[in-house]
Amino acid sequence: MLTGSCHCGAAHWTLDGDPGPATACNCTLCRRYGALWAYDYENERIRISGLTTAYTRAGKVNPALEIRFCATCGCVICWRGLRLDQDQRRRMAVNLRLAPPEAVADLPIDHFDGLDTFDDLPRDGRCVRDLWF
Repeated sequence: MLTGSCHCGAAHWTLDGDPGPATACNCTLCRRYGALWAYDYENERIRISGLTTAYTRAGKVNPALEIRFCATCGCVICWRGLRLDQDQRRRMAVNLRLAPPEAVADLPIDHFDGLDTFDDLPRDGRCVRDLWF
């Protein structure tokens, strides 16, 4: 099990099993937060605990997701889909930067162009360690 917590310790996440690669996105939010994401579904392999608050982009009609922050220190905990998929499951991603560095250092990084094309970009061989250390 992989775990992550905010700076003050008031909010946590857990992800059971292999997190897969970390995703770095260049959308208008992710590039500002510097988050690295690992995906699954709410209350399946991903569980969030503690007090969080949500941000949904103001003025956007039918937003697809919300960003959840620690209500105390403001660390980005996860994003959460606002719509259920066809199986009535809710997609989520946790911020791997809240995990202990040694637990995620060797995860490969996938790049996603969330700004323009919404396409996965080719891997460049880097892993989380290459961005952090």
